[in-house]
Amino acid sequence: MSEIVVADPIIDPSSSSGGGGRGRNGGETATGDAGVTRSLTFDHAGASTSGSGSAGPEPFDSERLPPTLAREIQRFLRVANLIETEEPRIAYLCRFHAFEIAHNMDHNSTGRGVRQFKTSLLQRLEQDEEPTLRRRKEKSDIRELRRVYHAYKDYILKTGAGFDLDDRHREKLINASRIASVLFEVLKTVTNAAGTQALAERDGISSKSGFYVPYNILPLDQGGIQQAIMQLPEIKAAVVAIRFTRGLPPPEDFHKRRPFLDLFEFLQCCFGFQEGNVANQREHFTLLLANTHIRQCYKQAANSKLVDGAVDELMKRFFKNYANWCKFLGRKNNIRLPYVKQEAQQYKILYIGLYLLIWGEAANLRLMPECLCYIFHHMANELHDILGNAVSLETGEKIRPAYGGDSEAFLNKVVTPIYTVIAKEAEKGRVTADHSTWRNYDDLNEYFWSPECFQIGWPMRTKHDFFCETTVKKDKVKGSAEKKRGEAEVGEELRGQQENESEAAPEEQGPKWLGKTNFVEMRSFWQIFRSFDRMWTFFILSLQAMIVMACHDVENPMEILNAEIFEDILSIFITSAILRLIQAILEIAFTWKARHMMDVLEKRKQALKLAFAVIWTIVLPVVYAKSRSEYKCYSKQYERWTGQFCISPYMVAVAIYLTTNAVEMILFFVPAVRKFIEMSNFQVFRTFSWWTQPRLYVGRGMQETQVSVFKYTLFWFLVLFTKFIFSYSFEVKPLIQPTRLILKIGVQKYDWHELFPKVKSNAGAIVAIWAPILVVYFMDTQIWYSVFCTIFGGVYGILHHLGEIRTLGMLRSRFHTLPYAFYVSLVPPSAKSDKKTGFFNKRSHNGFESGTNGVAKFALVWNQIVNNFRQEDLISNRELDLMSIPMSSELLSGMIRWPIFLLSNKLSTALSIAQEFVGKDESLFRKIKKDKYMHCAVKECYESLKYVLEILIVGDLEKRVVSCILKEVEDSIARSSLLEDFKMSELSALKAKCVDLLEFLVEGDGNNQGDVVKVLQDLFELVTNDMMTSSSRVMDTLSSPSQLEENSAYFSITIEPQLFDSAAGQDAIHFPFPDSGPLKEQIKRFLLLLTVKDKALDIPANLEAKRRISFFATSLFTDMPVAPKVRNMLSFSVLTPHFMEDVTYSRKDLLSSKKEEVSILFYMQKIYPDVWENFLERMGWENSDALKEENNNDLRYWASFQGQTLSRTVRGMMYYREALRVQAFLEMAEDEDILEGYDAAERNNRTLSAQLDALADMKFSYVLSFQKFGLLKAAGDPRAMDVLDLMTRYPSLRVAYVEEKEVLNGDKVYSSLLIKGVNGLDQEIYRIKLPGQPNIGEGKPENQNHAIIFTRGEALQTIDMNQDNYFEEAYKMRNLLQEFLKRQGRRAPSILGLRENIFTGSVSSLAWFMSYQETSFVTIGQRLLSNPLRVRFHYGHPDVFDRVFHITRGGISKASKTINLSEDVFAGFNSTLRRGCITYHEYLQVGKGRDVGLNQISKFEAKVANGNSEQTLSRDIYRLAQGFDFFRMLSCYFTTIGFYFSSLISVIGVYVFLYGQLYLVLSGLQKALLFEARMHDIQSLETALASQSFIQLGLLTGLPMVMEIGLEKGFLTALKDFVLMQLQLAAVFFTFSMGTKIHYYGRTILYGGAKYRPTGRKVVIFHASFTENFRLYSRSHFVKGFELVLLLVVYDLFRRSYQSTMAYVLITYSVWFMSITWLFAPFLFNPSGFTWEKIVDDWKDWNKWIRQQGGIGIQQDKSWQSWWNDEQAHLRQAGVGARLVEILLSIRFFMYQYGLVYHLDISQNSRNVLVYVLSWVVIGVMFILVKGVDLGRRKLSATYHLGFRLFKAFLFIAIVASIITLSILCHLSLKDLIICCLAFIPTGWGLLLIAQAVRPMIEETVIWEFTQVLAKAYDYGMGVILLTPIAVLAWLPIISAFQTRFLFNEAFNRHLQIQPILAGKKKQR
Repeated sequence: MSEIVVADPIIDPSSSSGGGGRGRNGGETATGDAGVTRSLTFDHAGASTSGSGSAGPEPFDSERLPPTLAREIQRFLRVANLIETEEPRIAYLCRFHAFEIAHNMDHNSTGRGVRQFKTSLLQRLEQDEEPTLRRRKEKSDIRELRRVYHAYKDYILKTGAGFDLDDRHREKLINASRIASVLFEVLKTVTNAAGTQALAERDGISSKSGFYVPYNILPLDQGGIQQAIMQLPEIKAAVVAIRFTRGLPPPEDFHKRRPFLDLFEFLQCCFGFQEGNVANQREHFTLLLANTHIRQCYKQAANSKLVDGAVDELMKRFFKNYANWCKFLGRKNNIRLPYVKQEAQQYKILYIGLYLLIWGEAANLRLMPECLCYIFHHMANELHDILGNAVSLETGEKIRPAYGGDSEAFLNKVVTPIYTVIAKEAEKGRVTADHSTWRNYDDLNEYFWSPECFQIGWPMRTKHDFFCETTVKKDKVKGSAEKKRGEAEVGEELRGQQENESEAAPEEQGPKWLGKTNFVEMRSFWQIFRSFDRMWTFFILSLQAMIVMACHDVENPMEILNAEIFEDILSIFITSAILRLIQAILEIAFTWKARHMMDVLEKRKQALKLAFAVIWTIVLPVVYAKSRSEYKCYSKQYERWTGQFCISPYMVAVAIYLTTNAVEMILFFVPAVRKFIEMSNFQVFRTFSWWTQPRLYVGRGMQETQVSVFKYTLFWFLVLFTKFIFSYSFEVKPLIQPTRLILKIGVQKYDWHELFPKVKSNAGAIVAIWAPILVVYFMDTQIWYSVFCTIFGGVYGILHHLGEIRTLGMLRSRFHTLPYAFYVSLVPPSAKSDKKTGFFNKRSHNGFESGTNGVAKFALVWNQIVNNFRQEDLISNRELDLMSIPMSSELLSGMIRWPIFLLSNKLSTALSIAQEFVGKDESLFRKIKKDKYMHCAVKECYESLKYVLEILIVGDLEKRVVSCILKEVEDSIARSSLLEDFKMSELSALKAKCVDLLEFLVEGDGNNQGDVVKVLQDLFELVTNDMMTSSSRVMDTLSSPSQLEENSAYFSITIEPQLFDSAAGQDAIHFPFPDSGPLKEQIKRFLLLLTVKDKALDIPANLEAKRRISFFATSLFTDMPVAPKVRNMLSFSVLTPHFMEDVTYSRKDLLSSKKEEVSILFYMQKIYPDVWENFLERMGWENSDALKEENNNDLRYWASFQGQTLSRTVRGMMYYREALRVQAFLEMAEDEDILEGYDAAERNNRTLSAQLDALADMKFSYVLSFQKFGLLKAAGDPRAMDVLDLMTRYPSLRVAYVEEKEVLNGDKVYSSLLIKGVNGLDQEIYRIKLPGQPNIGEGKPENQNHAIIFTRGEALQTIDMNQDNYFEEAYKMRNLLQEFLKRQGRRAPSILGLRENIFTGSVSSLAWFMSYQETSFVTIGQRLLSNPLRVRFHYGHPDVFDRVFHITRGGISKASKTINLSEDVFAGFNSTLRRGCITYHEYLQVGKGRDVGLNQISKFEAKVANGNSEQTLSRDIYRLAQGFDFFRMLSCYFTTIGFYFSSLISVIGVYVFLYGQLYLVLSGLQKALLFEARMHDIQSLETALASQSFIQLGLLTGLPMVMEIGLEKGFLTALKDFVLMQLQLAAVFFTFSMGTKIHYYGRTILYGGAKYRPTGRKVVIFHASFTENFRLYSRSHFVKGFELVLLLVVYDLFRRSYQSTMAYVLITYSVWFMSITWLFAPFLFNPSGFTWEKIVDDWKDWNKWIRQQGGIGIQQDKSWQSWWNDEQAHLRQAGVGARLVEILLSIRFFMYQYGLVYHLDISQNSRNVLVYVLSWVVIGVMFILVKGVDLGRRKLSATYHLGFRLFKAFLFIAIVASIITLSILCHLSLKDLIICCLAFIPTGWGLLLIAQAVRPMIEETVIWEFTQVLAKAYDYGMGVILLTPIAVLAWLPIISAFQTRFLFNEAFNRHLQIQPILAGKKKQR
């Protein structure tokens, strides 16, 4: 039969030229086996850039493909490149097949980039057609394909059964599988086109192609059955359980021909889940089940069968939230199980699988957990009906799912409709700062907290109001909620007991927008009072009580019981009633926009609360007044304290009023009862809790145990007691007497026109004096919290052994205890010791020393850690040798040879002692043994010398001589006559000769044999002649061979005449030594023991290595859980979100420098000089030049590992996997393997290595969520290739990204993809289609949410890309995960908090400040939050989440736009509200980088402040504050938003104080009051007026930082660091930082504008231009600083006549400091900020920027106008209320003008209001003149230039003439002109602010143009004033040197060179 020739494909004529060559025959034949082997080892990476190395054409680009085609054709193009060198015709056929697919998919080439791709591929096909046809080895293409395909198939079948392949063979096998699968597909297509005969010859490889299925961790297809991980019993048990399909409905019911593969395939057929989702969740659930099973099953023999406990545990964890939801809504859950045990297990797996599949495909719905509960509720009901073969009563057919099982049915019909609502609501939120106009994730999710959600029905009614996203008018919405509730009740009666809710009657008016649900985020500072109303009420009432007590001059607490005083104190409850009224009004006002979704009972409750508040507000004052007027009760009996007390009607009224509070107090002391009441569904308890809090699904049952309540109550009692004692003594009481005096003093004459002349009580003066003190009263609790935080946190740290080992000296002194501490903490107990644990669950020391290999395990792990230090270049090769522990058989017996750095100088010391010692041998031995390390050093040196001589000396005579000498020594020791038999004075000489000998041995040069012989002879003479007192026996040995033979204990050799030298052709010594690694290491160690001096005491020299090793040693002594075996530990994942940050520095990045920056490599070399030198040593290079040229990748990675790059993060996180492999090795290996070493054992035992990989993969996975990877890869961005390199470097790394793909109709399809690196290429594992664009909320949480479905395990650690991990810390991860199994009070932890180490602290002083600030928060701060305060939340990464807990409760962050800007902390809020528990653990740390420049730090602070503002408005904070008890609420406030609000009101206090002083000064009140006080000698009044400087007592907030430094570095170091920080202007930095916080916090609450601010995470320090600094800080700092300076100047001008300078300084010193800091700190902390050349450049840039016109497309860094418009963005989005607030705040600037114009000489002491009116006339004239000049410039300057100049000259002359005239006629003085400037400049600024606030009204008028001109003039003036002093100081060289010193002092201390970096900038400019 003739060969069938393939027909040409039918292709469009326009693109078919050259495409028919595939059907031609050729005559070449060959087996091609060698080609197959070579193709398997083909390096695609090199080929993709430089070709294969042959003369043929370069590979076709298979990576940059059109997005619409990439998925379908990429694998063919990749295989073509892979085999092109050996099989060019096959490569041609693969490319042709790819072209056919592309052409069929997009016939008209309409997709983006498709036409270009098809053109280039067609050209390549035309080019390759003839050459490849000539090289074809078979007669036809089909035979060629079949030949090559069979070759690969045979190779796979031959080698695929083994799982212990090395890396090279594994790569070959993977390549073979990829090639074979592609060739099979091409062959199938070709044979289909050829006809039935060729089709019949096809191989049956399809049935065996499961090996080719890409997999993530578990190869669940048939081809992967031999993989090591699939051989684990727990995996087998889980797979068997999932594949148990007996009892399921037949496949025919679902139109399926073959049986179900497993339960997940059954669910896919039922509900239409995506194939990628099913595959992903199948592996996910298998791993979860296997890991749970192995912990439940203790006996290895029983591992093969799944235990019920494993499934039950997962059921409990997955469905706890669902069960609570059903209980809350009063519904019966739909998880119904059969009674048969095996069937029940199958049902459980089906229910868990169903939930996982719903969650895995839910996309953005994953952030709405109760929405998922609703979906699962209905689908579980359908699943039960399907499994039970239920029949529909209506149709008589079997019940089928509502949405069917079609492909993507669940996505399209369930997920997409809800997603569409979310997306459209989020789109509304993007255009407004008002959260009340759109529904966020929380609003939509909380709709499912109401029974009304069941009206949506199943199938869902898309016409339901829930799906309406358009806001409707009020009259249309009114009553809709009540109507729906009525429908629900009727529907429930009709449905009876049925759970399947059907559609309710359609509404006549159509769907209506539901509005907000349960909560409305309103922009107002009243939110703080509303959330924490109990706290504010408490502080206000306490203040009132203290004022009453002070007014009564109470000195003794018993005086309070006086009836009059007591009743006056009880008047605080009138205030309480008023505050309750305010709270009731606020509740109604703030929930008004959520009224349509509010329950009727909730509305009634709010109305009742308002009514009761009104009643009590009326009743209590009336009763009080009546009681005070009619009842007198004064007792004169003081014998009994009860005699002073009586009861009045008002007291009775107060007792009734406090009834509800009494109940609250009782429940506070029994938290368990309160929790039961809140969680109960009994109607009695629901009614009781209805009044106290709204009936919400979250925020209930958050109570802690009685012990925890006692602890944080005690803490807050101490804080509040101290605060109130201080406030009463130093704030309230001192002001009472001056207040009384001010009320008595009558001021009749004012210095201005008094607006309220009839007010005689000087109320303004009283307000001015009291207001700042009241502000201090409300903020100083934050200070006292810091003080007690310091005390409690310090005590806690001391009790928990923190900082016990903080120096190398401490480490050396306790190093001998580390093996046991390691054994106890990090070595899992054996089965026997598990039962015999001692006190505190610690194993006994005896068990450690006898019969265990704990010492050997410690030595191996220690060496792994030290080797890792060397790989990270933290230590040098020499330090590596000094720190390593030798691995020898002695370790198994508990003996250990300590690292040399512990023994440094010990031998020299011992020799010195021996030389100088006088006495007996026993005393000498005792003295040496007293120092354990010294004794070890002496003993090891002696044994090593014996060992070396035994190997070195081979001559018979020499052996006898040495043997005799050694015997003499040992006999002397045994007789205790060593000091008598040997002269110790020659030990130093003996040591020197040994060193010479060892140096020759280490060098190993055979030419030095004569020198070795000479050294040995010298040694012999030294010992026999100089040291031995009697050497006769040795000499007899030389002359008497027979006697030596009888007495020799070691050797019996014939004596030769020549000693140590060669004779008669025989060598007496064996030199050089054989090339043996262990022998060389021992000799090198011996040499180091002899030669290492005191310098080794400072090893390791690197500061980071010292810190890490000290922390690791300290952590071994802390209280951590006992480590489980790797097999039994909890599994976990790490997830890192990534956007567009640096992955790995490119060569260009390293060597090039930008305008103002040095190159990264130059910077790294100067900042990390020791690390750089170690790197060069490791690479074997003398200098960096050759390294730059030849080892590009090594250099790139080295630099990247020093910066804040993704590479550093990935390397750190992959240490977890390496640590797990080492730990598994220690558990599985025999003693011999341990002594051999981890690396050697792994190399020599491939089976063991495969098992280690299997265990590591089962327990750990790492997913990088890189959303933009697909786009970057398509664009050829280097970052995509860098990520691919990382996947190649770390094969277990997985990357998740979102693919954005255009379809032919122009729409975009989004999919979540998971890929891995395979042989240098990315391979798609899972693809899950999304309902739309995933980023509809905040970017980072959406990024995490899309990738979380690809994570595995029971725990999840979230890591940012600026973080790092440490190899030694990774060993403690399994200990940490055990914390999830320990209960903390009432519940197990849901989040484990970890400490962070800021690794950027050494870069600059600012980085150092930030490092200490962060360190104090993440250590002492969080330590206290966790215990005792119990309010630790999630403050960013590296916390570890209980993964199952959080994926069933909304994920690991919240993603609503703007409100969840600080997405991390909301995960903690959510966890706490849902009754989770968050703990904190300090025995494990993770590295973290921070910004190092002031501008980057300020952007970060601004983002955090914005986030805290949004938290203030959020429902989470409100619910936490309302749900916590009083003291826990205080903890919540002062550790979250309270810190920012306290900072804000402290600054407000400064303004209140200064404006109060301004009022007193300008009105003349202060002058009059002080004059009156001096007349009457009243000191208290003057003291009160001068006491305001107390307001800056905020320095105490730095105490926690000092305490933490003291704990971890020693208190002397802490004191030194604190003083040094102050000398480096730390106070300036923190004051400036406070300005950033309060500006963005306050502005965001009022106006919105919160946004993410990228900081760049730069490592290179650069100079920021003046323009950039002005843009960043103009409104946040400069304007406020100028205002404060203006206030201080005016105050200083008008207080001089009656107040001393010292009093002025005491009052204002802190304000001067703050104002100057806000004005000039950006320039102080700006590198090269005082360099003249920089200042000149800045001035030019500034002028260019200020004059540049703005407009569309012009960025704010290019034009002042664009920046000015952007600065007002917050006002453009603000509502009317916010604009009114802005106008009211602006009115303060008019006070200057009003007060100052009456102090002008020209006013001639007139107090008439006309003076003020005339001042406005002057301002108007000035504005007209400015406008006239501006108009003239625009109209006349171009055409009538001379006329315009004459016009300006005339105006100037007229103004000067007017001033002269006024000075002559009206006594206008120079002082008047200065005062006018001080008066009118603030007025103009106030008018400018008002104009900005009313911009919509005046934007189209001439006023707005004038406003812009005025604004530019003000900004230009500010810039000139700021730049002038800087330019003056730049002339002084010492200023620049001083700045460099304080800015980089930390670097100077580390002996780094900052000047070369700064100089490097100049050179590279």
